[in-house]
Amino acid sequence: MPRKGVTGHDEWVVTQALATALVALEQLPEKLQPRPHMDDLRKLLTAGCAPGSVNLHLAQAKCRLFPGRDSEAIYREYGLEAGRD
Repeated sequence: MPRKGVTGHDEWVVTQALATALVALEQLPEKLQPRPHMDDLRKLLTAGCAPGSVNLHLAQAKCRLFPGRDSEAIYREYGLEAGRD
């Protein structure tokens, strides 16, 4: 059976990249954040995710970017229960 897309899981790769980029940009000082681009990233992420899963992807990305932080607190920050990574 042929692969779908380039990697066989292109949608997942793009979803993870968008979530990670958005979380990383949120860490910049507010005056340096490219808000219009961040809004576009969020729109793309929302369009590519299952309904209601955007915050899960963002929490997972933040946990990956900051492995030393309390993952339960990160999940709560996004309105989720911990341990869903």
